[in-house]
Amino acid sequence: MKTEDNLKNQGTTPTHKTAFKNFPMVPRVIFGAGCFTQLGDILLHMRKSSETPFIFLVDDFFENEEFLAKVPLMFNDEVIFISADEEPKTAQVDALVARIREKYNELPSGVIGIGGGTLLDLAKAVSILLNNNGSAKDYQGWDLVNKPALYHVGIPTISGTGAEVSRTTVLLGPEKKLGINSDFTPFDQVLLDPDFSKTVPKEQWFYTGMDCFIHCVESLTGTYLNAFSQSYGEKAMELCKQVFLEDIAPEESRDKLMMASWHGGMSIAYSQVGVAHAMSYGLSYLLGVKHGIGNCLVFQHLEEFYPEGVALFNKMMEKHHIKLPKGICAELTQNDFDVMINISLSLRPLWENALGKDWKTIMTPERLQALYQKI
Repeated sequence: MKTEDNLKNQGTTPTHKTAFKNFPMVPRVIFGAGCFTQLGDILLHMRKSSETPFIFLVDDFFENEEFLAKVPLMFNDEVIFISADEEPKTAQVDALVARIREKYNELPSGVIGIGGGTLLDLAKAVSILLNNNGSAKDYQGWDLVNKPALYHVGIPTISGTGAEVSRTTVLLGPEKKLGINSDFTPFDQVLLDPDFSKTVPKEQWFYTGMDCFIHCVESLTGTYLNAFSQSYGEKAMELCKQVFLEDIAPEESRDKLMMASWHGGMSIAYSQVGVAHAMSYGLSYLLGVKHGIGNCLVFQHLEEFYPEGVALFNKMMEKHHIKLPKGICAELTQNDFDVMINISLSLRPLWENALGKDWKTIMTPERLQALYQKI
């Protein structure tokens, strides 16, 4: 008969070495138009004391009295409005953490991010750094975070990035653009309220939605593909096709794109992205090109890697009358190209997923530069 201690340990201590990763998932999620009104009830149970505030990091698009009236503020809770015009930076995370630590005697009850991928990534990173020493740049990489993050909530106001469900927070650092990939990164709670995306401009809606579509293409065609990733990726792809190629009601479109983003983010939890994301990281680092449009600028030239995906992408662009800017890389120096190439080629898992273990012989720096020169 097994002892009580043996029973407790069963399943937690492996008896043999395994290569499978034990990924965390968002433990609580609420979905539905208007569910933002339930945020106050959710936070009420998570507040540590009247002296420990909730910090709301909010896209400055919502900097108005109407929105503030809906935010369930109590005691000394604070709203910090942040521009999403630029990609989130490690220095920005450090500055926010320093500001919060200086202002309050105790750690906050939690961090709530309200916005697109930029604000969601900032909220995840700030919650991690408030409970871990050092700078955000110290944690760019895989599994470098030692302590759990503070309680953090994600509320996406635009759909496509998958930031609401992923285990990474992508940041521009002094030397690279790379995520804080860790088991402590995912949100503790997510609110999916499709009503927020009513006000998203058409081009931004398209570019961010294409981030989700490209997640699916890169995951479903990658060497890392498995049944877990495939099940989420196929559902996200199906939803993307309905949203961007069919004529459906706006309310239905908002609902479906929000769920496509969720499934698209989950599709890379046990897989990876590929060529488009690896190249767009270089564009973003050097030129500050935002992630959604950066993926689109690259993906249009990747027919040799993703022929079916690029064909669908072109149909979607045509249906929604989207014209991508040209000549982005026309005036770059050789040094500029070298910087982008080095950033891009440093993302080994992305290239291995896209091209296999011999990817270095396939994607040479010269071939990569030739692709960049088309943009």
